[in-house]
Amino acid sequence: MTYLVTDACVKCKFMDCVEVCPVDSFHEGENFLVISPVGDNACIDCGVCIPECPVDAIVADTEDDPDGKWLEINSKYAALWPIISVKKTPPADREEFESETGKFEKYFSEKAGTGDA
Repeated sequence: MTYLVTDACVKCKFMDCVEVCPVDSFHEGENFLVISPVGDNACIDCGVCIPECPVDAIVADTEDDPDGKWLEINSKYAALWPIISVKKTPPADREEFESETGKFEKYFSEKAGTGDA
């Protein structure tokens, strides 16, 4: 099993989760984070990231959409985006988007973030 980042992270990107991950499974996009479900830094199912997320954006893969949407998204972008293990300042306008739903379809950017660089 792995954990997945979902819609609630888009445009919020709090990053409290990245500092507690013992295997550096998080990868940073411009306005979203993902968790690597495979590879050298794959999620080890420890769950320490879940209580750190103030918008409840992290779920177990067993709670994914029936079509596996979030596993596919996390897998794809973990392979493309840089690892992030140090918390940065979240977006200044994050509060405007915290309670909004359907953010992935409206705002998601495929651009990579800077990661730990």
